[in-house]
Amino acid sequence: MTKKETEADIAEQALLTARVLSEALPHMQRYDDEIVVVKYGGHAMGDETTARNFAKDIVLLEQTAINPVVVHGGGPQIAAMLAKLGIQSEFKDGLRVTDAATVEIVEMVLAGSINKQIVGYINEAGGRAVGLSGKDGNMVLARKVTRRVADPGSNIEKVVDLGFVGEPVKVDITVLEQILGRELIPVLAPVAAGEQGGTFNVNADTFAGAVAGALKAKRLLLLTDVPGVLDKSKKLIKELSLKDARKLIADGTISGGMIPKVETCIDALDKGVEGVVILDGKVQHAVLLELLTDLGAGTLIHR
Repeated sequence: MTKKETEADIAEQALLTARVLSEALPHMQRYDDEIVVVKYGGHAMGDETTARNFAKDIVLLEQTAINPVVVHGGGPQIAAMLAKLGIQSEFKDGLRVTDAATVEIVEMVLAGSINKQIVGYINEAGGRAVGLSGKDGNMVLARKVTRRVADPGSNIEKVVDLGFVGEPVKVDITVLEQILGRELIPVLAPVAAGEQGGTFNVNADTFAGAVAGALKAKRLLLLTDVPGVLDKSKKLIKELSLKDARKLIADGTISGGMIPKVETCIDALDKGVEGVVILDGKVQHAVLLELLTDLGAGTLIHR
């Protein structure tokens, strides 16, 4: 390659970069000073390179005057730690039970190692992250969750006690209000106190939806390991209204593990979130693609 060809390639790359920035500008203006809650799942975390790229993307959002709030899960990491410590998980009717020994490990992993790792990556990328859990400042209070399952033979429903698994009943955003808008990025572990004390493990999607609703977030992004909501021919559905989402659950198009995710989206929208997006967190720069480009990513569900 000649020197002239090299200079031409550099100029072309610079022009491409300028075009990308120009395309991003109206999106930056749309989200200027708005709150975006990003649920970062255990599977979406991937390897260290993926995690560091995610951290850079979150820092970029904060640098463009967007207020990101990160809520993280950690199911695979919890399972690995339980196995390492020789703690056997109990299952009832296919549902994992969080007993006293397990919830102690859950809190240690979520509010400890995973939370501080994400905080570290964001700080290394030039941000200023603050690691918290739902317990801090009584941010999230939870109540015990029970599940009803039907007996396959008799079809009679029975209640399954899942132990220290909780669901949010109250969100106090006082602590978050002190952080947001001050060049700080909150990173939240989905562990909450009960109204009478104790500790509850809260599903990260549900936790993120409750926090996003309380903050009246512009967007809630649920990073998962699938492209988004798929139609019956397995093609991505780019956009859904609340009515459409409920219809697709009713007719079976939305099924399995996608049902609770979409129900979380619906609940967040009912609480005041403007739009919720389910997207594949393993795609490089998925958050930026969704928020700062015309292309978008995943499935947008809106009121």
